[in-house]
Amino acid sequence: MDAKISAHAKDIIQKYASALFRNATLEFYGVKTAKIKELINIELPVVEVTDSAADDFFLLEDDSLLHYEFVTSYNKDDLIRFAGYDLRLYARDKRNIRTVIIYTADVKEPPAGLNIGSLGYNPDYIMMKDYDGDKIYDDLNAKIKAGQDLTDVDMLNLLFLPIMRITVPMNELAVKSIELAQTIPDTVKKNACIAATFAFANRYLNKNEMSELKEVIKMTDLLTMILEEAFEERDIEMARKMLKEGLTKEIIRKITEVDEVTISRLQAELNNA
Repeated sequence: MDAKISAHAKDIIQKYASALFRNATLEFYGVKTAKIKELINIELPVVEVTDSAADDFFLLEDDSLLHYEFVTSYNKDDLIRFAGYDLRLYARDKRNIRTVIIYTADVKEPPAGLNIGSLGYNPDYIMMKDYDGDKIYDDLNAKIKAGQDLTDVDMLNLLFLPIMRITVPMNELAVKSIELAQTIPDTVKKNACIAATFAFANRYLNKNEMSELKEVIKMTDLLTMILEEAFEERDIEMARKMLKEGLTKEIIRKITEVDEVTISRLQAELNNA
C-alpha cells in the first residue's frame, strides 16, 4: 500500500471518525437523543438505481436509530430520498428512527418538511448558518494553544467548522481544521478529529479539493497508523491463505510476521467454517 488514501484506508479513517460521534451528542445544536452506542453499516434493498447513499446511521443506547444527513443545498427530493431510507430500514429492523439533517451555511431557511397526505416526514434540522465559525475557530485555537482539554462539543465544532457561517472558503477551512487538530495534545482526540474532518469533507468538497486535503493528512501521525493497520490486515489475509494451502505456523510467522496466537485463531476459524 502506498501513501495514497485507498478505499481500505478510508474504512480505517471511518473507524477512527466514528469514535468521535460515539462519545458526543447533538444537544449543543438543539437536538437531544439517547447517547450513541455504535456506528452501523446498513445495506438496504433499493428499487431505483442511484449513486446516492445514506450518510450515517447510529445505534443509540435506547435501541433506536439516529440517521444523519449532511446537505449543502436544499432540494425537496432529498427529503423523499431520506424518508425512503428510513422506511426501508424500519420495515427491516422495526426500530424507531430519528433523522437529523445538517444544512451547510449556504442554506438560509429550513425546509417545511414533507407531507403527502396520510404520511408525514419531519426530521430535525441543524442550520449551520446560525453558528459563527470565525469565533468558534478563534476560541478552539486559543483553547488548544493554552493546553486546555477539548470537550466533545469542541471536537464536533472542529468537525463542523468548514460548513458554518464563516469568512474563509470551505476547502481552505477544512485544511485549517486539520492543521488545528494536529496541535491537539491528546493523541486519541487528535486522530479522531483529523479522521472525522477528512471523512466529513468528502461530503462537501470536490475531487480537486479533496486531493489537496489528502496532501495535508499525509503529514499526520494518523496516516502512519492507517498504513500500519493496513499492512497488518494484509499480512493476516496472507496468513489465512497460507493456512488454507497447508503451510506450517512457523513458516507463516516468519513470512508474514503475524504472531502465533493470531495464526492459531485463524486456524480455528478455518476449522469451524
